Amino acid sequence: MTVRLASRLRRVRRRLRTLGEQGMTTAEYAVGTMAAVAFAALLLAIVRSGPVKTALTKVIMTALGTGS
Repeated sequence: MTVRLASRLRRVRRRLRTLGEQGMTTAEYAVGTMAAVAFAALLLAIVRSGPVKTALTKVIMTALGTGS
């Protein structure tokens, strides 16, 4: 009986190690996703600012040939 119990404990321990690694991968993806969202929000705030918006509009108008 103790041999079977020890074998079962080894299997459970192996399974928990595997699950632990999967959790770390998921956590890393979550941190990376949050960093990307924060960076996108920062870029959006910069692009929506007055001077940058004006400069981008001038570049687009010039590229389309409708600018001065």
